[in-house]
Amino acid sequence: MILQALYRYYDILAQDAESGIAPPGYSTQPISFALNISVQGKLLDVFPLFEHIQMGRKLVDRPRLMVVPEQVKRSSGIRANFLWDNAAYVLGLSDKDADDPDYSQKRFEAFCQFNRELLSNAKSEAARAVMGFLDTYDPRAGREHPALVGSLEQLLAGGNLIFRFHDKAVHADSEIRRIWDEYQAGKEAVMGQCLVTGEVAPIARLHANFMGIGNQTGASLVGFNAPAYESYNRVGEQGLNAPVSVKAAFGYATALKHLLSQANPNKKFKYGDTTVVYWAESANQAYAHAIASMFSPEYVEAPPDPQAGRKKAEGRMKATAEKVSRAQALDVSQLTEGLDPETSFYVLGLAPNAARVAVRFFLTEPFGVLVKRLMQHYEDLKIIKEFDDQPTYITIRQVLNETVSKKARDQDAAPLLAGAVLRAILTGAPYPAALYYALLNRIRADMDDAGAGIRKINYVRAAAIKAFLIRQDHTASKFQEALGMSLNAQATIPAYVLGRLFAVLEKVQQEAIGDVNASIKDRYFTSACATPGTVFPVLLRLSQHHIAKAEYGYASDRRIEEILSLLDVEKNPIPARLTLEEQGVFVLGYYHQRAVLFAKKPAAPEAATTASE
Repeated sequence: MILQALYRYYDILAQDAESGIAPPGYSTQPISFALNISVQGKLLDVFPLFEHIQMGRKLVDRPRLMVVPEQVKRSSGIRANFLWDNAAYVLGLSDKDADDPDYSQKRFEAFCQFNRELLSNAKSEAARAVMGFLDTYDPRAGREHPALVGSLEQLLAGGNLIFRFHDKAVHADSEIRRIWDEYQAGKEAVMGQCLVTGEVAPIARLHANFMGIGNQTGASLVGFNAPAYESYNRVGEQGLNAPVSVKAAFGYATALKHLLSQANPNKKFKYGDTTVVYWAESANQAYAHAIASMFSPEYVEAPPDPQAGRKKAEGRMKATAEKVSRAQALDVSQLTEGLDPETSFYVLGLAPNAARVAVRFFLTEPFGVLVKRLMQHYEDLKIIKEFDDQPTYITIRQVLNETVSKKARDQDAAPLLAGAVLRAILTGAPYPAALYYALLNRIRADMDDAGAGIRKINYVRAAAIKAFLIRQDHTASKFQEALGMSLNAQATIPAYVLGRLFAVLEKVQQEAIGDVNASIKDRYFTSACATPGTVFPVLLRLSQHHIAKAEYGYASDRRIEEILSLLDVEKNPIPARLTLEEQGVFVLGYYHQRAVLFAKKPAAPEAATTASE
């Protein structure tokens, strides 16, 4: 299913001349430098091919993406690419020679042998120039070569190189392209029925590796590297156990590489160790950009749109996303205007896992269904703000960040948790219990620390707890009156009432003695939330001392009485302990009440001036 969807998307991209997608037998790779060579193959100079990319407020240099002959799979051993590679292969230069004196020499020899073999019968000037370079260039003198000295540090950093002859890339020469195409077609392969297309065709023995998923060396989506993983007597060739034709393997791999690359106008997202890519079964990039804007409201870049008539849509998408970042209402009807809600949409979550890519989730839904689920997620998270500048739409990343200590060295959320949360959002299922427990654990463990930006109970944590409880069938109805966006002063649920009461007692202490090193929240919140029966009698006695000191203690005393009146004296008004779900309700009661107590009062209207004034 995944391979089929990706292969279909490759067909869509291949029909778009502006997509930059590589044709069969080629791949899109980041190229850092071009080696300018003469007719005799002499290295004349080195051209940098970096592009200036805006990253926030900075301009950074990125290698240029170019379509070059297909990359070889190099999980281990030495294998050279055709007419392009890194400095170790093309120039015989590497920093790894210190540990392995033959490291660069072996790779340069492999590059020379492979490229000579293919170019031996070529007649074009470009091919003869490359042959001249391979025959005359001495890697032992490479570090002192006048053309390389100025770029040596960047060359050794690992960037890829191509050859340039008469101001054109050598691999673009028509005869060289013909040689490469013939080489690709002449590869020996076992014939079989492709699982993706159903056609009888040459079966791919090896599948491509994918970078940009958290694995430094890349990892494959399909592969069998030991007899223990083989079955049905399909042994000896890794790819036969999952027969995918060479054509289909190239197509799905090229599509996925495009989705993971910088060339993709709708950037991938990363949550924990999960990398998320998404696409519609349509050439219109507005589908993916609409989902990206809803998936992550801080996403404000509009994708470049090569098709005529899309410029207006781009401006609309960008303007809408900017509205979100300014905490304005998201107009979904405007964002999805002109888009077919029945168009198939795909979301794929990938994570690194040794030599394989782990699939966290793969979801396919009509575009309209996915839009509704994402907006329902934000609706479930809605809660009264503590401050006006807080975002209206709480992002998935913000929720996951609240499950990790601000003082931890690793700020990534638990890998399985991130995948589970994303799956729940996209399927409309209840949020994972692990998210709820992680939030409660952070509330128990954290103490307010303004310097470190830590708040025990904050806007995001309260919103996430509310959203979790709303989606649980056994809690949504039981605690319905406590799961509103703001304070429900008539709610009689003990846990909610006690949470409100704790917020008032904290306010009383602050009014009486100001900020202290350890407030009642620091000392008692965790125990009051779990075992209120043993804590609140102590807090209520303590509050009387604070009320006596406070300037407006009588108002606080009256507020305390009003809240206590909501508890049923005859039915265990202050329970000995609260369940985990009730502890979440306690947190919501505290948050709702605190938001009211510390809300800014509207400014008094200015006195009207008289006509004489």
